[in-house]
Amino acid sequence: MLGPKRILITGAAQGMGREIALEATRQGASHVGLTDVNGDGAEETAALVRELGGEALAVVADLRSGEAIRKMVDEVAAWAGGLDVLVNNAGVLDHVFTDPDRVGVDTLDEDAWDAVNDINLKAVWLATKHAAPHLRASDRGPSIVNAASVSGMNGSAMTAYAVTKAAVIQLTRTTAINLAPHVRANCYSPGAIKTPMGNSHLASATDRLERARSMYGTHLIPRRGTVEEIAQVVCFLASDAASFLTGINVPVDGGTTAWRGVQDVELDVDPAELDQLG
Repeated sequence: MLGPKRILITGAAQGMGREIALEATRQGASHVGLTDVNGDGAEETAALVRELGGEALAVVADLRSGEAIRKMVDEVAAWAGGLDVLVNNAGVLDHVFTDPDRVGVDTLDEDAWDAVNDINLKAVWLATKHAAPHLRASDRGPSIVNAASVSGMNGSAMTAYAVTKAAVIQLTRTTAINLAPHVRANCYSPGAIKTPMGNSHLASATDRLERARSMYGTHLIPRRGTVEEIAQVVCFLASDAASFLTGINVPVDGGTTAWRGVQDVELDVDPAELDQLG
């Protein structure tokens, strides 16, 4: 169990970030700080946390702004009376900033590269930098949990996303070294998960069934993971049950990184669900 920790979660308006907030509350978090560029979504998550009996604060923050990141960390720490856990969950795919057909190393626009790097990597470093003094002052088992990806372990045709997620894994190790022994740092690498971002990636494909196969045909468990499964891992890494773990990357990927193949089985794919993605 996470216990009465004060936690800050980025990208908390939907998907994995929202479920991490709810699971942290179920596991006894005393204060849950929620940040996102989508203020309405962050407030919705905060309301759900309060319905579970938790204390929540939603902060609007554009993670492409260093000053916004500093203010977000300081505001949550001041409200909560300190900070014990930072979850750098926020992340974006290349096609958010460009045409889905222009995400290759030779076609990606420089502006899209910069935007994905700012959100997926630079913001993780800056949030860590500004949270570090608060975490060092914590007496509640402080830690950082970063969102990486299997795309950062095996590579991906989506250039900036794969590169930034690989860098997050290395940044996590560096953070663990720099902040040891008092503050732990770990990361998790999801495979294909049922999230709004994952749905948008499916929806952007001309052949959605083929895109589904490319996304999770490599899973030994032939389905997409759930946000609940991710949240359980994140809360474990942030809890005192993981007190001897630091500098590690945990794949939560249905077995994708365990082998080099593609399952020759029928995937749990509902064509009607794919059609409903928009």
